[in-house]
Amino acid sequence: MDFVAIDVLNDPRGRERLLELGVRNVPVVAKGDQFVFGQNLEDVAEFVGLHGTGHTPLPPDALIGKWMNVLRAGQRYVRQVPNEHLNERVIPNRDRSIRLMSHHLFRIAEAFLETVVDGAEYGVQLANIPPEDGAFLTGEEIARYGEQVIARLEQWWDALSEKSCRHKVKTFYGMQAVHQLFERSTWHSAQHARQLVAVLERLGVEPDGRLTPEDLAGLPLPERLWE
Repeated sequence: MDFVAIDVLNDPRGRERLLELGVRNVPVVAKGDQFVFGQNLEDVAEFVGLHGTGHTPLPPDALIGKWMNVLRAGQRYVRQVPNEHLNERVIPNRDRSIRLMSHHLFRIAEAFLETVVDGAEYGVQLANIPPEDGAFLTGEEIARYGEQVIARLEQWWDALSEKSCRHKVKTFYGMQAVHQLFERSTWHSAQHARQLVAVLERLGVEPDGRLTPEDLAGLPLPERLWE
Protein backbone atom coordinates (compact mmCIF):
# COMPACT_ATOMS: atom_id res chain seq x y z
CA MET A 1 0.00 0.00 0.00
CA ASP A 2 1.41 3.40 -1.02
CA PHE A 3 1.13 6.42 1.24
CA VAL A 4 1.92 10.01 0.40
CA ALA A 5 3.30 12.43 2.99
CA ILE A 6 1.64 15.85 2.91
CA ASP A 7 3.28 18.84 4.56
CA VAL A 8 0.26 20.63 5.98
CA LEU A 9 2.49 23.48 7.18
CA ASN A 10 3.46 24.49 3.64
CA ASP A 11 0.82 22.80 1.44
CA PRO A 12 -2.56 24.62 1.46
CA ARG A 13 -4.22 21.55 -0.07
CA GLY A 14 -2.96 19.50 2.85
CA ARG A 15 -4.62 21.86 5.30
CA GLU A 16 -7.84 21.69 3.31
CA ARG A 17 -7.72 17.90 3.42
CA LEU A 18 -7.40 17.97 7.20
CA LEU A 19 -10.45 20.20 7.47
CA GLU A 20 -12.40 17.85 5.19
CA LEU A 21 -11.63 15.04 7.62
CA GLY A 22 -12.69 17.20 10.54
CA VAL A 23 -9.20 17.03 12.02
CA ARG A 24 -7.28 19.85 13.68
CA ASN A 25 -4.21 17.99 14.92
CA VAL A 26 -1.29 16.27 13.19
CA PRO A 27 0.25 13.85 12.42
CA VAL A 28 -2.63 11.95 10.86
CA VAL A 29 -2.66 8.87 8.64
CA ALA A 30 -5.70 8.77 6.33
CA LYS A 31 -7.27 6.33 3.86
CA GLY A 32 -10.25 7.82 2.09
CA ASP A 33 -12.44 9.34 4.79
CA GLN A 34 -10.95 7.15 7.53
CA PHE A 35 -8.03 8.31 9.63
CA VAL A 36 -6.04 7.62 12.75
CA PHE A 37 -3.87 9.98 14.74
CA GLY A 38 -0.16 9.28 14.48
CA GLN A 39 0.62 9.75 18.16
CA ASN A 40 0.28 6.03 18.89
CA LEU A 41 2.38 4.12 16.37
CA GLU A 42 0.76 0.81 17.27
CA ASP A 43 -2.60 2.28 16.26
CA VAL A 44 -1.05 3.43 12.98
CA ALA A 45 0.40 -0.02 12.31
CA GLU A 46 -2.98 -1.66 12.84
CA PHE A 47 -4.66 0.97 10.65
CA VAL A 48 -2.37 0.24 7.69
CA GLY A 49 -2.65 -3.53 8.12
CA LEU A 50 0.61 -4.33 9.88
CA HIS A 51 1.04 -6.62 12.86
CA GLY A 52 2.60 -4.09 15.20
CA THR A 53 5.58 -1.80 14.71
CA GLY A 54 8.26 -4.12 16.06
CA HIS A 55 9.16 -1.44 18.60
CA THR A 56 9.40 -2.43 22.25
CA PRO A 57 8.91 0.58 24.53
CA LEU A 58 11.41 1.13 27.28
CA PRO A 59 10.06 0.40 30.76
CA PRO A 60 8.94 3.42 32.78
CA ASP A 61 11.92 3.25 35.15
CA ALA A 62 14.21 3.64 32.14
CA LEU A 63 12.09 6.39 30.60
CA ILE A 64 12.22 8.57 33.70
CA GLY A 65 16.02 8.52 33.66
CA LYS A 66 16.18 9.39 29.98
CA TRP A 67 13.61 12.15 30.30
CA MET A 68 15.43 13.74 33.22
CA ASN A 69 18.65 13.62 31.24
CA VAL A 70 16.96 15.26 28.24
CA LEU A 71 15.37 17.99 30.35
CA ARG A 72 18.69 18.74 32.05
CA ALA A 73 20.30 18.96 28.61
CA GLY A 74 17.54 21.35 27.52
CA GLN A 75 18.37 23.58 30.48
CA ARG A 76 22.04 23.67 29.52
CA TYR A 77 21.30 24.41 25.89
CA VAL A 78 18.79 27.21 26.42
CA ARG A 79 21.19 28.92 28.81
CA GLN A 80 23.69 29.01 25.94
CA VAL A 81 21.37 30.75 23.47
CA PRO A 82 22.28 34.45 23.40
CA ASN A 83 19.23 36.37 24.56
CA GLU A 84 19.33 38.59 21.48
CA HIS A 85 18.66 35.49 19.35
CA LEU A 86 15.80 34.00 21.40
CA ASN A 87 13.05 35.60 19.30
CA GLU A 88 14.51 34.43 15.99
CA ARG A 89 12.75 31.61 14.17
CA VAL A 90 14.00 28.10 14.85
CA ILE A 91 13.73 27.37 11.12
CA PRO A 92 12.81 29.82 8.36
CA ASN A 93 9.58 28.16 7.21
CA ARG A 94 7.86 27.88 10.59
CA ASP A 95 6.63 30.75 12.71
CA ARG A 96 8.05 29.49 16.02
CA SER A 97 10.78 31.29 17.88
CA ILE A 98 13.71 29.69 19.69
CA ARG A 99 12.21 31.07 22.90
CA LEU A 100 8.83 29.38 22.33
CA MET A 101 10.36 26.06 21.33
CA SER A 102 12.65 26.08 24.37
CA HIS A 103 9.70 26.76 26.66
CA HIS A 104 7.73 24.03 24.87
CA LEU A 105 10.47 21.47 25.56
CA PHE A 106 9.59 21.75 29.27
CA ARG A 107 5.90 22.48 28.77
CA ILE A 108 5.55 18.97 27.30
CA ALA A 109 6.43 17.54 30.71
CA GLU A 110 4.13 19.94 32.51
CA ALA A 111 1.24 18.94 30.22
CA PHE A 112 2.02 15.28 30.93
CA LEU A 113 1.75 15.95 34.66
CA GLU A 114 -1.46 17.93 34.27
CA THR A 115 -2.87 14.86 32.52
CA VAL A 116 -1.66 12.04 34.78
CA VAL A 117 -1.88 13.93 38.08
CA ASP A 118 -4.51 16.61 37.63
CA GLY A 119 -6.86 14.73 35.29
CA ALA A 120 -6.70 17.05 32.28
CA GLU A 121 -7.25 15.65 28.79
CA TYR A 122 -3.94 15.55 26.97
CA GLY A 123 -3.98 17.47 23.73
CA VAL A 124 -1.67 19.34 21.40
CA GLN A 125 -3.08 22.61 22.69
CA LEU A 126 -2.26 21.66 26.27
CA ALA A 127 1.39 21.00 25.47
CA ASN A 128 1.56 24.12 23.29
CA ILE A 129 0.38 26.65 25.86
CA PRO A 130 2.86 29.51 25.44
CA PRO A 131 4.42 31.51 28.24
CA GLU A 132 2.50 34.53 29.45
CA ASP A 133 3.36 37.89 27.91
CA GLY A 134 6.48 39.27 29.49
CA ALA A 135 7.52 35.94 31.00
CA PHE A 136 10.55 33.78 30.22
CA LEU A 137 12.35 36.38 28.17
CA THR A 138 15.85 34.99 28.78
CA GLY A 139 17.43 31.58 28.54
CA GLU A 140 18.08 31.62 32.26
CA GLU A 141 14.40 32.25 33.03
CA ILE A 142 13.36 29.36 30.76
CA ALA A 143 15.93 27.08 32.42
CA ARG A 144 14.56 28.00 35.85
CA TYR A 145 11.06 27.14 34.63
CA GLY A 146 12.51 23.82 33.52
CA GLU A 147 13.84 23.30 37.04
CA GLN A 148 10.35 23.66 38.47
CA VAL A 149 8.98 21.14 35.96
CA ILE A 150 11.81 18.68 36.67
CA ALA A 151 11.17 18.92 40.41
CA ARG A 152 7.48 18.19 39.94
CA LEU A 153 8.23 15.29 37.60
CA GLU A 154 10.63 13.79 40.15
CA GLN A 155 8.04 14.22 42.88
CA TRP A 156 5.40 12.46 40.77
CA TRP A 157 7.70 9.54 40.02
CA ASP A 158 8.91 9.12 43.60
CA ALA A 159 5.34 9.10 44.93
CA LEU A 160 3.99 6.79 42.22
CA SER A 161 2.93 3.48 43.73
CA GLU A 162 2.08 1.70 40.45
CA LYS A 163 5.23 2.24 38.42
CA SER A 164 4.21 -0.03 35.52
CA CYS A 165 2.08 2.94 34.35
CA ARG A 166 -0.57 0.65 32.88
CA HIS A 167 -3.51 2.74 34.06
CA LYS A 168 -5.15 4.86 31.38
CA VAL A 169 -5.67 8.57 30.90
CA LYS A 170 -7.73 10.60 28.47
CA THR A 171 -6.01 12.04 25.41
CA PHE A 172 -7.28 13.62 22.20
CA TYR A 173 -6.37 10.35 20.42
CA GLY A 174 -8.32 8.15 22.82
CA MET A 175 -7.77 6.51 26.19
CA GLN A 176 -4.09 5.64 26.45
CA ALA A 177 -1.94 3.89 29.01
CA VAL A 178 0.22 6.33 30.96
CA HIS A 179 3.20 4.32 29.70
CA GLN A 180 2.37 5.26 26.10
CA LEU A 181 2.02 8.97 26.90
CA PHE A 182 5.16 8.76 29.07
CA GLU A 183 7.22 7.43 26.16
CA ARG A 184 5.73 9.89 23.70
CA SER A 185 6.42 12.85 25.97
CA THR A 186 9.98 11.71 26.60
CA TRP A 187 10.94 11.44 22.94
CA HIS A 188 9.01 14.64 22.15
CA SER A 189 11.18 16.60 24.60
CA ALA A 190 14.25 14.79 23.24
CA GLN A 191 13.46 15.81 19.66
CA HIS A 192 13.32 19.47 20.67
CA ALA A 193 16.57 19.10 22.61
CA ARG A 194 18.16 17.79 19.41
CA GLN A 195 16.78 20.79 17.56
CA LEU A 196 18.24 23.15 20.16
CA VAL A 197 21.64 21.60 19.48
CA ALA A 198 21.18 22.45 15.80
CA VAL A 199 20.21 26.01 16.72
CA LEU A 200 23.36 26.42 18.83
CA GLU A 201 25.51 25.04 16.02
CA ARG A 202 23.96 27.53 13.60
CA LEU A 203 24.80 30.32 16.04
CA GLY A 204 28.38 29.09 16.29
CA VAL A 205 28.01 27.89 19.89
CA GLU A 206 29.34 24.49 20.94
CA PRO A 207 26.54 22.70 22.87
CA ASP A 208 27.31 22.04 26.52
CA GLY A 209 27.21 18.27 26.93
CA ARG A 210 25.72 16.79 23.77
CA LEU A 211 23.13 14.05 24.13
CA THR A 212 24.74 10.81 22.99
CA PRO A 213 23.28 7.90 21.01
CA GLU A 214 23.20 5.96 24.29
CA ASP A 215 21.20 8.76 25.93
CA LEU A 216 18.55 8.46 23.22
CA ALA A 217 18.69 4.70 22.63
CA GLY A 218 15.32 2.99 22.73
CA LEU A 219 13.29 6.14 22.05
CA PRO A 220 11.26 6.11 18.80
CA LEU A 221 12.60 9.44 17.61
CA PRO A 222 11.94 10.69 14.07
CA GLU A 223 14.86 10.01 11.75
CA ARG A 224 14.94 13.59 10.54
CA LEU A 225 15.55 16.54 12.78
CA TRP A 226 12.65 18.74 11.70
CA GLU A 227 9.84 16.19 11.47
